[in-house]
Amino acid sequence: MKIGIDGNEANISERVGIGEYAFQLLKNIAVMDKKNDYDILLKNDPQISLPKEKENWHYEVFGPRFFWTQFALPAKLLLKSERYDVFFSPTHYAPRYVNCPLVISVMDLSYIYFPEMFKKKDLYQLRLWTDYSVRKADRIMTISQYSKSAIVDYYKVPPEKVAVTYPGYNKENYKLPFDCAQGGQITNYKLKMNKIRHKYKINGDYILFVGTLQPRKNLVRLIEAYNETLRLRSGQAMKLVIVGKKGWLYEKIFERVKQLNLKKEIIFLDYILEDDLPILYQGASCFILPSLYEGFGIPAVEAMACGIPVAVSNVSSLPEIVGEAGITFDPLDVNDIAKSIKRLLTDQRLREEKIKKGLERVKLFDWNVCAQKTLSVLQTLGD
Repeated sequence: MKIGIDGNEANISERVGIGEYAFQLLKNIAVMDKKNDYDILLKNDPQISLPKEKENWHYEVFGPRFFWTQFALPAKLLLKSERYDVFFSPTHYAPRYVNCPLVISVMDLSYIYFPEMFKKKDLYQLRLWTDYSVRKADRIMTISQYSKSAIVDYYKVPPEKVAVTYPGYNKENYKLPFDCAQGGQITNYKLKMNKIRHKYKINGDYILFVGTLQPRKNLVRLIEAYNETLRLRSGQAMKLVIVGKKGWLYEKIFERVKQLNLKKEIIFLDYILEDDLPILYQGASCFILPSLYEGFGIPAVEAMACGIPVAVSNVSSLPEIVGEAGITFDPLDVNDIAKSIKRLLTDQRLREEKIKKGLERVKLFDWNVCAQKTLSVLQTLGD
């Protein structure tokens, strides 16, 4: 079987969200499938981190780059002498022309439910192109039962057209230090932790958030809740560490920090090295994800895998993902967020219970399983 894949989302150096999803699918499918032939279609030369070319795995780079999905890719498919048995776009955007069964991925519908949180240009593109792609696709992949229900309800597609494949996490990176403790490895781990703290100028205990700085992450309310938590813990140092790239409409986040005079208490770290992030998770007192909307929420899974307690919003997919392993709060209620933080910081019995359940919960999330289920859908359509 000949399979074509739009690999552009995976072909970037700093991957988050859909970029990491697309990369992990390519990485795992390349290893597991030695039977089918793959063309990975790109507008730029492949990153060195992408799977290496081999007998059944090839990259095709072509342009023009401008509106690549709408012009260059359809032209390539039209003029190609050998048509694909199935074409996969691990994004919301399908090519305007495709001459074979088509599979797309839709992560979430945040642009539908929270349009005010997007730039007008991005919102127009997401609405227009996703509507077209959903109607054009033979199957739709998504990352939670919540997202599936939203897609079915909003786009009025049959439930059997939408397949759920939970994303995974990097099990080699996100594991507890004592999982590999032999001889001096625990000592080496502590040295590495101290090095990371020094590198990012983190002194003392800290609460952790990981995610792109954008309105739906609800960071202004998290900052206000953290400020409330500081008053509840007077005399005890507790930083808030926010890890993530600046996305869009993030100015109010920094304005609120300035208004509350918290510049010395809140540490903003941009995109950081993949090897550093697990250490930051493991060193945190707790992890908080106060999003107004998430299609999945990989950082919550990574935090559970690192053995720290998590608290998440009680909306969208997040209760589904953490199950009984996390505590939930109303993301619109600053006091409720603050109380949840306080509970995780002060209730040792609760902490231990959630950590234990979290380590069990993460067994549900495996990139290899995600890739296997995705490949199964592709093969069913292509046969």
